[in-house]
Amino acid sequence: MLKGLYTAYTAMVNEQHRMDTMTNNLANASTVGFKKEGATSQCFSDVLTVKIKDRSDGHHAYAEHIGRNNPGVKIGENYTDYTQGSYRVTGNTYDLAIDGDGFFAIEFTNKAGETSTMYTRAGQFTLNKEGYLVNEDGDYVLDNQSRRIRLNTLLDSKIDEDGTIYQNDTAVARIGLTDFEDYDYLEKYGETYYRPIEGARTTQANAVINSGYLEMSNVQVVSEMVNLIAITRNYESSQKIIQTYDGSLEIAATQLGRV
Repeated sequence: MLKGLYTAYTAMVNEQHRMDTMTNNLANASTVGFKKEGATSQCFSDVLTVKIKDRSDGHHAYAEHIGRNNPGVKIGENYTDYTQGSYRVTGNTYDLAIDGDGFFAIEFTNKAGETSTMYTRAGQFTLNKEGYLVNEDGDYVLDNQSRRIRLNTLLDSKIDEDGTIYQNDTAVARIGLTDFEDYDYLEKYGETYYRPIEGARTTQANAVINSGYLEMSNVQVVSEMVNLIAITRNYESSQKIIQTYDGSLEIAATQLGRV
């Protein structure tokens, strides 16, 4: 009976984790460059169940195998869906959308003042007062040589599909695009940043840059809502199982104990 309680409990914990993941996806349905996440579940390894020191059958009190027991599910790994999001037309020169595989390279500075290179699909850029190309958080966009991009704020710019920036018909910089051989070696940081972990290998990005567009989130709201309803029902089912077991235990403790 206690096994059933634990199995239902682990199911509730797992469904709660899936629900948290889904609600975060829905909260970022309008976030530029956001990639939805999914949650996986794992079964606990089968445990061989034995009887120990049981003389009820008249035999010696040796451990006797009586079958296998699976105590439920456990939370697995989260994964990121890197499929292309839809485009939104803005007409702003420095709004950039990647068509294909690849990431913008960003010089990120944390609260401690430490800098590192992050990667993102969010291309909502602008020029700061010093003429540097930055994102909404003020982090610097890097060129194909991993350098900051500085432009003349008094001149109009044009950005080609290969990321080359022109001012007065002269190429002044080229936005860097980076791709990775295996996205399993990317770790999500915040909502739209990714950082490579040990083992990550960069490769040539097979993509073009579209100026005047933004790649939106790839979250499908209707699909996420349907999944959320299913998760809620599963959670409620496990909750009812626990209530049933609780009632049975109460009967066993208060009524059967009187006999």
